[in-house]
Amino acid sequence: MQTMKKYTLYHICFALTLVLGLTACESDFENPNAATAEETLSSREGILAAAVGMQQLYATTGVRWVVETPAITTREGAITTTFQNMIELEDGGTQLPNFNSNVQGLWATMLRIVKVAEDIEMNASTIELEAGTQSGLIAHAKLFKALAIGNLAQNYQQVVTETDNDNNASFVPQAQAFQNCVALLNEAKAAIASAPISEEFTSAVTLGNIDIPNTIDALLARYNLLAGNYEAAIAAANDVDLSSTSTFVYDSQNLNPIWSRVFLNDSPNFKPRDNFGLPAEFVFDDADGRLSFYLVPLDETNQNGLPIEDLAGFFNVNTGPIPVYLPDEMHLIIAEAQLRKGSPDVGAATAALNEVLTDSDDPFGVNAGLAPYSGPSTVDALLDAVYQNRRAELFLTGTSLTDSRRFDRPEPSGNAMQYEEERNRNFYPYPDTERNSNPNTPEDPSI
Repeated sequence: MQTMKKYTLYHICFALTLVLGLTACESDFENPNAATAEETLSSREGILAAAVGMQQLYATTGVRWVVETPAITTREGAITTTFQNMIELEDGGTQLPNFNSNVQGLWATMLRIVKVAEDIEMNASTIELEAGTQSGLIAHAKLFKALAIGNLAQNYQQVVTETDNDNNASFVPQAQAFQNCVALLNEAKAAIASAPISEEFTSAVTLGNIDIPNTIDALLARYNLLAGNYEAAIAAANDVDLSSTSTFVYDSQNLNPIWSRVFLNDSPNFKPRDNFGLPAEFVFDDADGRLSFYLVPLDETNQNGLPIEDLAGFFNVNTGPIPVYLPDEMHLIIAEAQLRKGSPDVGAATAALNEVLTDSDDPFGVNAGLAPYSGPSTVDALLDAVYQNRRAELFLTGTSLTDSRRFDRPEPSGNAMQYEEERNRNFYPYPDTERNSNPNTPEDPSI
């Protein structure tokens, strides 16, 4: 990405080596004059380059696994390839192997983000930096660590939240992981409150593409909701400036990773399902602008008979940016939290849902443009409406598997190749790469 040009070739290559976790082959010999990871992360140039590398790793490799993996499991997408990893994902059930490359890729990449974020945070306070540069580095690292842990917790029943150099990392239950995300984001918020982010940090790392304060609040809203902290979720969502945007940006050297999976070389690995992958009981108005925003009618089926469309939205341009979060997610969080809190507020939930349904000026152009909600004013009916609108508004953002579970959609049978099921897993098995190296790895979930 463009920020990489700020540093010397040495710092760039070394930082990316740290981020990607590259190891030497047996024919490599130790260079006594080479800088160690600790030495590189103890320099201004090295730690800023590491922050850029972490962000780049998430934006390119991470986004692919975060979006594609649950999309196939929950029928947002259908495979259009004979690659075994994709066949295994669409078949699902108890037979999904631990060595599936999507199962491994999602796990390993998120843990790599966690590790680099920890290294940046640990070293940022030891370097002589402008106060706002130091706080920016710490907040940025905590934000990406929370994002990585949150992605793990949405897809695996138990997760690692702190890495261990001796391959002895502990696992925590999903619910605790979401609380950890909240704690990290509150720490990030406190860091930049004490020392506002400097122009030096912005010009070196985010280039203004990621609005860190608003992204922290947006993720606080998301993970407080998933943790069951409903009042805190509402408060955080209300703090987000909905006119602000945060995006992962791409260029000719770092392509939009979903474009690469769907359009590159005209060899798609998957295509989107019609009706956002939802069963026919969820009816969308033909005038719903999100249909035309994300989907291009195709009238075809994949090799397993699943109806597919062509993809648009944020994914049909090779260098098109992808939002870190969508503004209307905040309204949907408020609507859901108002319904799930101890004393549900149906009126407030309906008002928040209507902000989504009637939206016509979304900063990204994701506009339903519909009339206000006119269904039953009951908690159950409104939760169904929230779920339906989350699937449309947040299409291919990595939220579909946790949403399918949270909204009590029909349980998968555990049998493979049951393509009529709304989801074919509840959680993914733990990768054998983790099980073979970490004795703390739990037993796989039953389905």
